[in-house]
Amino acid sequence: MNRSPIIALDFNSAEKTFDFLKAFDHSVNVKVGMELYYKEGPAMIARLKEEGYSIFLDLKLHDIPNTVKSAMNVLASLEVDMVNVHAAGGKAMMEAALEGLDIGTPAGKQRPALIAVTQLTSTDDRQVREEQLIGVPLQQSVEHYAKLASSAHLDGVVCSVQEAKIIEEVCGKEFFKVTPGIRLAQGDVHDQKRVATPAKARQEGSTHIVVGRAITGAKNPSEAYELVNTLWEGTPQ
Repeated sequence: MNRSPIIALDFNSAEKTFDFLKAFDHSVNVKVGMELYYKEGPAMIARLKEEGYSIFLDLKLHDIPNTVKSAMNVLASLEVDMVNVHAAGGKAMMEAALEGLDIGTPAGKQRPALIAVTQLTSTDDRQVREEQLIGVPLQQSVEHYAKLASSAHLDGVVCSVQEAKIIEEVCGKEFFKVTPGIRLAQGDVHDQKRVATPAKARQEGSTHIVVGRAITGAKNPSEAYELVNTLWEGTPQ
């Protein structure tokens, strides 16, 4: 998957999704999450691949290692470009996920990149402390999960922009830092808590950005995408 912004297709039907995508070139990166995948299933992925889109399948698997291995074996056959698990599932689970992808990837095809969710961008320090009962600050929790994912030989993690720089320091520049919670200046943060602009993401070392409502909720989504991409690439305006 190239480094262009990943558009989160947070729609509840194929009809709405492809109506939205009419405004875009088929070379853009897209994210298919739970809502769309659970509604439309593998047929949605097949159609997107047929039309040339690069796909981040965002299902955040978290289960016992053998179950995740089996699920990844199946998901690999869809030939998506990136998939993910929850790092909280542990090193053995992440290793099993990678093994399942290796087994399920068709001969001659590239294995999907595998990344691990550290802490959701809707999570804050209070939740880490009071609800998860984790005795270290949120950033330290994210750093720990990133190092665990790296030790399991994953390709990267999902984190917020605020943690991208420290993860680069401990896991390397090429280790994926996929950052959702991207908003334009003055944009509504909605249910996110750790957000940033595309320019800030670039400055802090994100390798990929995932952008949803700043594009899908815009009056002119294609113009919003171009603005996001310009800010992300650092192109003078």
